[in-house]
Amino acid sequence: MSELVRFSVSLEKELLDEFDRFCTEGKFATRSEAIRQLFREKLTSTAWAADAADVAASLTLVYDHHKTRLTDKMLDLQHAHSDRVVSSMHVHLDHDLCLEVIVLRGPAADLQALASELTGLKGIHQAQLVIARAMADAGSPGHDHPHPHPHSH
Repeated sequence: MSELVRFSVSLEKELLDEFDRFCTEGKFATRSEAIRQLFREKLTSTAWAADAADVAASLTLVYDHHKTRLTDKMLDLQHAHSDRVVSSMHVHLDHDLCLEVIVLRGPAADLQALASELTGLKGIHQAQLVIARAMADAGSPGHDHPHPHPHSH
């Protein structure tokens, strides 16, 4: 577990009141939990924008599975980028529409390019790429810290 460090912040009362409403509406246990989440989100988005070397992301697609060869094209692209595609999940929404969630990992620019290729296919109704995390160790899917535990890759 990481060492906790306390620090103080000076804010205008109105900003703190607004933040407290945010904490209440978000059902955060404490202000600290809300601040931790905001820090992580901002640091992750900054790493994404800076083309971090190793990020994890999800790409959610809603598409018409009746569109000619769309499913084949989607699978072809995923197989062509198998070094970036970690996993996928397919859900039938109704008679015409399917939802596909694709978990990705790799350099931010590569993931953005793959997402663009997939979202640009004819028959895709909605697409959203969400960066989940910028990884600390850019060169390895593992991580470095003092306690040992198994990693399966």
